Amino acid sequence: MSSFKRKTTSKQQSLQPGTRISPGSTSTIITSTGIPSLDDILGGGLPLSCSQLVLAPDPHSAYGELVQKYFIAQGLATSHRICIVDDDARDFLSECVWIPGQATHSPSHAADDEEDEKAGEDDAKIKIAWRYEQMKQFQTTVSDSNQSTEDYCRTFDLTCRIPDTVLQSSVASGQVILVPVSAEAEDQPSVRILDAVEQILVDHAKSSESPAPIRICIPSLGSWQWGDISPRDISYFLYSLRSILRRHPFACASVSLPPPLCTETWGGAGWVQKLGWLTDASITLAAFTASPSLTAMFSAHHGFVHIHSLPAPHTLVPPSDRFSTLRGLSSSGENNLAFKCMRKRLIFETLHLDLEGGVGERRTTPAPNAMAFDEVVTNAHPQVGQTANALEASAGGNATVQVEVEQMEVAASSMSVADDRGEEKVGTVKKVKTKKKVAFMSDRPDLYDF
Repeated sequence: MSSFKRKTTSKQQSLQPGTRISPGSTSTIITSTGIPSLDDILGGGLPLSCSQLVLAPDPHSAYGELVQKYFIAQGLATSHRICIVDDDARDFLSECVWIPGQATHSPSHAADDEEDEKAGEDDAKIKIAWRYEQMKQFQTTVSDSNQSTEDYCRTFDLTCRIPDTVLQSSVASGQVILVPVSAEAEDQPSVRILDAVEQILVDHAKSSESPAPIRICIPSLGSWQWGDISPRDISYFLYSLRSILRRHPFACASVSLPPPLCTETWGGAGWVQKLGWLTDASITLAAFTASPSLTAMFSAHHGFVHIHSLPAPHTLVPPSDRFSTLRGLSSSGENNLAFKCMRKRLIFETLHLDLEGGVGERRTTPAPNAMAFDEVVTNAHPQVGQTANALEASAGGNATVQVEVEQMEVAASSMSVADDRGEEKVGTVKKVKTKKKVAFMSDRPDLYDF
């Protein structure tokens, strides 16, 4: 009998509310960001002792701050401690999303909710053919039905706000810690904030043997409240914050930068890639607001999702490479990702075109340009040498194209045919089908170089 015995733990590790074991490593504890599709991209959630960075370069939107509001709301719903670093932290906290049913709705919102439920029931029934009713519908994002029943990830509504009673009780009990940025007679508050955050984590670790997870949220790192800050200061702050989180395995952080600081023009060439090296997870939400052509092409989405880095605290390969559904590495390679902000929620999904190459509704009549071309051909007289002007291209073509239709007719009523006996027979000639030729004439022949 062998003397070697396998070491096993006497009891299973107890998990705090709102946490679970990472599917990629049993020694990694993850928590939810509040958005199920973003959790899927990160490999199940944001690991504790890690930081994530959300870049939103569009100055006309606030998608980066919206992700932070989900992050805070998820922490409040699961009784996690929250540290918000901002001068307007109370106002930012009051604008966070909340769980539907636990916050008051306005009458208009209640009516809209009923209409959305009815529309969802109508859309759920497939009206194409009876044989397709049993087929699985095409899914572009992950379903939150499994997570909504658990305490790991709650379902939030963008039309709901946190009640004042919850805000007052959380601040009074110390669940929410507000850290101001600006201070008198101080030029660089980054060092002071790092010391304050580390002191908060040290005191939280001393409070109990198994401290609850604590979330550090910085909605706008490098804004005007931080004074005159340089790319070197941003790099030093992110690197120091990540090293602090490594020493406290029960904490995680989520950071956003102002739109001007999210572009290569502010930090120099390779700035966005450098930010990905300084954080565990880094993504960019590139909105379509500044590009009307992309808005028209992808009308069902609001922007692209670019992944710069993914968390892998105890593994060589990020768990997202093996367990992410949206990235799709297990089947057909990485998919393009996009996001859209609906009236009630923010969704990350795979990028796809609408029906019929971008047309939202199925067309039952010919296209307008096709009808106009048919009229030109119909009104043309069937004689040799007739010319019809074609329509100008709607895509901005400046060349004028002329289509010349030539028809060949054979005018013969009868002919004599001699048979083998030498007798002549008069017969009619079969009608020959008219041959049509099309020639393109343009003042810019380089456009039609076949």
